[in-house]
Amino acid sequence: MSFYTIKDLPESDRPREKLLKFGVENLTDSELLAIILRTGLKGKNVLDLSREILEYFGGIPGISRAHIKELVSFKGLGKTKAVTLLASFEIGRRALLGNGNSPKITSPEDVVNLIWPKVNNLPVEIFGIVTLNTKGKLISIHEITKGGMNFTSISPKEVFHPAVKDMAAAVILFHNHPSGDPTPSKEDIEVTKRILEGAYLLEIEVLDHIVLSSNSYFSFKKEGLL
Repeated sequence: MSFYTIKDLPESDRPREKLLKFGVENLTDSELLAIILRTGLKGKNVLDLSREILEYFGGIPGISRAHIKELVSFKGLGKTKAVTLLASFEIGRRALLGNGNSPKITSPEDVVNLIWPKVNNLPVEIFGIVTLNTKGKLISIHEITKGGMNFTSISPKEVFHPAVKDMAAAVILFHNHPSGDPTPSKEDIEVTKRILEGAYLLEIEVLDHIVLSSNSYFSFKKEGLL
């Protein structure tokens, strides 16, 4: 069985050649994806496969949030291609966090895009914080609890220890609901209030608490609970 590769495309359509000639910033999403995937399917070139993947997952952000099982289940994305994609997005995420020019967080969606790869389709609950400086720029992402621990029992001291260490001006709380429903429970609301009290004493602002599920999220700020 033979598969279409980038070399099977007309030279004018080959993403690698276009990158070398015009620069990486001038390639389309499908062309960048084609370079990573390298090969298509029998009867389908790699550019066509890339376009289908982008459409199915909702663009680059959707692919970056996809779980390995979702990627592998897509026809044309085997384990090798799926792992390569995940590694590529993780390299990009780490570069973003460590380049000294951290992104400014201006909306819940900014946080969701950062956190989703960490929690998407996890079978256990994870609770953490995003720390921000006085300009609202990202300092770090901290995991506070994961798995068996019930995060509603954690103390504000545990939550704010990494924030104080980061000398953060503000934090955004986050946790996931493996059940698939991001609606906060009564306990979620109560623990948020308790953390807010601790934040007031430390003069650290809590900007939001975001609950994530596999395909949606709930923002305390947006819904008027904060």
